[in-house]
Amino acid sequence: MRLEYFRMVDRLEVIAPGFDDVRFSAQVPSASVVFEGHFPGFPIMPGVLLLEAMAQASGYMLAARTKGEFMPFFAGVRRGKFRNFVLPGTLMSVTAKIVHEGSGFSVTSAAIEIDGKRTSECELTLKLVPFPTEILREAFLTEAKRIGVPL
Repeated sequence: MRLEYFRMVDRLEVIAPGFDDVRFSAQVPSASVVFEGHFPGFPIMPGVLLLEAMAQASGYMLAARTKGEFMPFFAGVRRGKFRNFVLPGTLMSVTAKIVHEGSGFSVTSAAIEIDGKRTSECELTLKLVPFPTEILREAFLTEAKRIGVPL
């Protein structure tokens, strides 16, 4: 995980044969400038970055489903819950499952577990669009390959 570059998931651990269910590992760094302000003396992973990790797991799953043809863009969140603090150095399991697809949008159910206990969950909507630039497409596909996403 590289917070400063918004690389929120480290490695694909499991993907269902239909590319409709995934699990990624994500190691929260022990130190980051993010923790200097969030919060001094009590560093915790910001909820918005936990949400981003779930969005990225969902997005990479959708990219695998479309064989890298479309870029998944975060479009909405519903029923977001954050039950516990996530501390620096924590190993997270980030999951996503397809709930609905249609009209260029996909809805996923995503969650984060730590030591087998759910700490965060939400329902996400992602819009699938053609890559707006070739530079973005190449960067996205390179990162997907690095973390093990089959395209």
